[in-house]
Amino acid sequence: MKFDWHGGEISPSTEIDSGYRNTQNVRRFLSAECGPDFKFDRDLMAWMRNGGAKNMADVVEEWKRRRGRN
Repeated sequence: MKFDWHGGEISPSTEIDSGYRNTQNVRRFLSAECGPDFKFDRDLMAWMRNGGAKNMADVVEEWKRRRGRN
């Protein structure tokens, strides 16, 4: 069963599946975790969809790493 990216409750352990979508729900979660200056960029979106197993905590960590915040 695929995750509902529009209305499902996202947590750090939420796995990114093949049905992943950049929704307002995802933006709210990532803004809360990364800070108000969070923005999607093409490189991050490509990294998220590269087929490797990852969850939302991995996305937060990667976004912060790319901005030198780890």
